[in-house]
Amino acid sequence: MNFIMKVIMTVIACGIFVQVFFPSENFAKMPGGMVSLSEKQDPSVTIILQRTYLDGEVSEEIFTEKTTSLEATLQKYQDWQLVDRDDVQLVLHKRVDDISPLLKTSGYFGVSKEGVLQIFKGIPDARNVIHSFFQLDMRKLESYKRQQLERGIRIKSKERYVEVLETMKNYSVKKD
Repeated sequence: MNFIMKVIMTVIACGIFVQVFFPSENFAKMPGGMVSLSEKQDPSVTIILQRTYLDGEVSEEIFTEKTTSLEATLQKYQDWQLVDRDDVQLVLHKRVDDISPLLKTSGYFGVSKEGVLQIFKGIPDARNVIHSFFQLDMRKLESYKRQQLERGIRIKSKERYVEVLETMKNYSVKKD
């Protein structure tokens, strides 16, 4: 019996020690008055916004935001799709009906030595390929269009991107 009293007194002393030396604002109270470091109350959440563009480019924007509830945060980003979440972060995704900022600033259509239609960052060069599409039948392609592709066709807008892709599909190698 004496041993049990000593254990109880030690537990109470530890509880008092924790409350005196570690203010309660740094801890979340657990049932029974005990505290836990793992349940610290923090209204901040890391938000990761992923955008996928028509050209396949994916961008991520990462920031921390104070939040009152998951519902309030999701309401704020109602045009986004929830992909993943846990206690400290939300991953939201959106498909953007436009080409990526990268293509708008420095994108070019071109062709590889093997005749594959590709997008390049800057003037076409094998070292700066961003995306490959399909094999072109270079024999069907008029010399003017072939020269354009070899020099590079600048992409500045969604309309230009779609126009070139649609035109080049007519020259794609058909698989039987």
